[in-house]
Amino acid sequence: MDKIFESLYKAGCDVRMFEKLSCHTSIKIGGRVKYLVLPNDVFSLERAITVLKDFPFQIMGLGTNLLVQDEDLDIAVLKTERLNQIEIKGEKVLVESGTPLKRLCLFLMEAELGELEFAYGIPGSVGGAIFMNAGAYGGEIGEFIEAVEVLKDGRKIWLSKNEIFFGYRDSTFKREKLIITRAMMSFKKEKKETIKAKMEDYMRRRLEKQPLDLPSAGSVFKRPREDFYVGKAIESLGLKGYRIGGAQISEKHAGFIVNTGSATFDDVMKLIEFVRKKVKEKYGVELETEVEIWWNGRQW
Repeated sequence: MDKIFESLYKAGCDVRMFEKLSCHTSIKIGGRVKYLVLPNDVFSLERAITVLKDFPFQIMGLGTNLLVQDEDLDIAVLKTERLNQIEIKGEKVLVESGTPLKRLCLFLMEAELGELEFAYGIPGSVGGAIFMNAGAYGGEIGEFIEAVEVLKDGRKIWLSKNEIFFGYRDSTFKREKLIITRAMMSFKKEKKETIKAKMEDYMRRRLEKQPLDLPSAGSVFKRPREDFYVGKAIESLGLKGYRIGGAQISEKHAGFIVNTGSATFDDVMKLIEFVRKKVKEKYGVELETEVEIWWNGRQW
């Protein structure tokens, strides 16, 4: 039996060998990885990282902001989806990193804790959202962080909000490659009916404007500055619906690239570079990708 597989299994994880990441990314693209590791709690995640100290690995939440090459990757992927416990302590919430944002929003609504309504419908996990300081409609998740537990150099430590940097789609965790395990967040009391109405409004707006019915990795590009709207800029170039292979600039929102059914990693990357070139030519603006890209086992 494969020794790493056996050690990961003994560490309390479930393990799948040669698993296609296209089954785990929202854009439905991605080659096989040597080990797909599913820790069942924070402790098995810790033990798995110890097992993999000499083997390359990546952390994955729910794979909603991720583009992975089609070729096989000789790496392990630790998927945190089973780390999904939530605990309410008054107006503070202790939440594990693999918890879906949508689930957290519903949980807060039932507890009559408001302010995170804008995140209802943002795909992905709490850990992924904190890692990139996800936001929408003027709100960002970093605003509500009190402390974050991370794995660093083989041990768990808590970072207080004073020790954490949050920027636009940026954070300490992203810059220092820290593995988020849990977060303590703080919210304000609000009536359930008010929270529900706000959540429904945000969800209605998303359904109207975003191509949620097709596989995508979400918004592809960061906004380069406050007054520059990437989707509108791409639309103004007449590129809505433009295709390369199976990858298409969404006809509903030009800031999204969708998989029409047969898109490859190469199709999407070519389309990203095409859009960047056209926007640079027209507006003199360099677009950076918001989507996380794994290529040759590393981030792009």
